[in-house]
Amino acid sequence: MNRKRRLTDAFVRRLRPGDREYTVRDSMAPSLGVRVHPSGGRSYVHFGKGRKVSLGSAALMTVGQARHDSLALSASGIRGKTTAPLFRDFVVGPWRESWVHHCKPSTIRGRDWLLVKRLLPAFGSLCLDRITPNRVHRWFDSYSRTAPGNANHCLRVLRQIFNHAVSYGHVDSNPARSVRPNPRKKVTRFLSQEELGRLNRVLDRYASAKQAIQSQRQQIDVIRLLLLTGCRKNEVICLRRDEVAGSQLRLRDSKTGPRVVFLNAEARSILERRLKNSSEFLFPSSRDNSRPIHKGLSLWYRVRKDAGLDDVRLHDLRHTFASHAVMQGTPLPVVARLLGHRQTTMTLRYAHTGDRETEAAAERVGGVISELLGMPA
Repeated sequence: MNRKRRLTDAFVRRLRPGDREYTVRDSMAPSLGVRVHPSGGRSYVHFGKGRKVSLGSAALMTVGQARHDSLALSASGIRGKTTAPLFRDFVVGPWRESWVHHCKPSTIRGRDWLLVKRLLPAFGSLCLDRITPNRVHRWFDSYSRTAPGNANHCLRVLRQIFNHAVSYGHVDSNPARSVRPNPRKKVTRFLSQEELGRLNRVLDRYASAKQAIQSQRQQIDVIRLLLLTGCRKNEVICLRRDEVAGSQLRLRDSKTGPRVVFLNAEARSILERRLKNSSEFLFPSSRDNSRPIHKGLSLWYRVRKDAGLDDVRLHDLRHTFASHAVMQGTPLPVVARLLGHRQTTMTLRYAHTGDRETEAAAERVGGVISELLGMPA
């Protein structure tokens, strides 16, 4: 939807978002428009010959300033190449405004960290149209030498930024598009029955120690719940009293949104013990019981070392829950629901676990049949 109206600061503030992005053109300066995003963000746009140039967020500049800039661009005949904004101005303005209103706080914090720590130091002072594929390649190669996984994550965000810049008309193509991510080995480590026994014995030893403090006992309960429920770490650590509903956890928020976690008897026993605390959180911080326990779970590193499981990550406990569910013959769609996966394609990584058990069963059956037939081993 495009309309024409004499723009004023008050009028721009009153504009409400719709289901789709729309633009209102200025009747005083026809080259100026205000773009209203479905998220509620508003930004000024200059309509030049053949392309649009973003002037900035309406929250950071007045109509008068935007009108002056747009008229100046029209008078100079500049078509955008030398007027592309600085990377830092674009990412903290139009790009951030396009998603910040509909993302979870954890997502916002994560992206802001990447901006402040990684992307702004590398590209912040450059105009968008001065950031070349060669420059992006050099940055990515340098970062990949120390943190290949984080470099991949950062590259994905950079691609999103430049895709947005292309849609605004600041650049003709995405300079990060040709950069290939670092190959990453997909690890689905899970504990065998023997390894689970070793882990359980170490946890029992730590729990029964006379010198065990409250935070250690809490961490032990967290570790056991991760194994017994297949939950993600933050789903257990940040668990609230009102999310426990008998034989279920009714999580108000998770990586995939609200979901229900079904509890077995052992998990219910742990939670019943934790409910005796007076805090809102089942695992409160020892320093401030209005906040959850620290997310680091430092005890885990000692426990896994004592159990001889140095290569096991805390997240592998979730893999263990899923893998043993598959080995018990649980259908993959059911496993997907247990894990809170939106799509069963996420659960397919555990299909090979069932294949291993099937192969082992074939060997056992083959051995029995061979004996019955009198065939040599």
